Amino acid sequence: MSWKWEYAFGAEAAARTVPRDFLTAVERRADELVRAAEALHVHGRAHEGVDPGGGDIRVPGGMFRYRVVVRSERVYVVQITYLGL
Repeated sequence: MSWKWEYAFGAEAAARTVPRDFLTAVERRADELVRAAEALHVHGRAHEGVDPGGGDIRVPGGMFRYRVVVRSERVYVVQITYLGL
C-alpha cells in the first residue's frame, strides 16, 4: 500500500459545493501532506506508536482540517471550511 489522501465524513459532500479553485488549493496541500507523511513514516504499515494527529491548514478562501493515520497510510481531509475571502 502507498500513502494517499482522501475525504472523510462530511468533507466529501462539502467538496462538491465549493468553488473549483478553492478545492484545487485544498487538494494541492493534501498532496503535500501525503509526501511529508510518507517521508516521515517510511514503514507506515508497521507503525506501532500513536498516530501524530492532524491539524488545520489555511488556503486561499478558507481552511481545511486533516488527520494522519499512519497504519492505514492515509491523510484524511475531515472538514472543509470555505469562507469566500
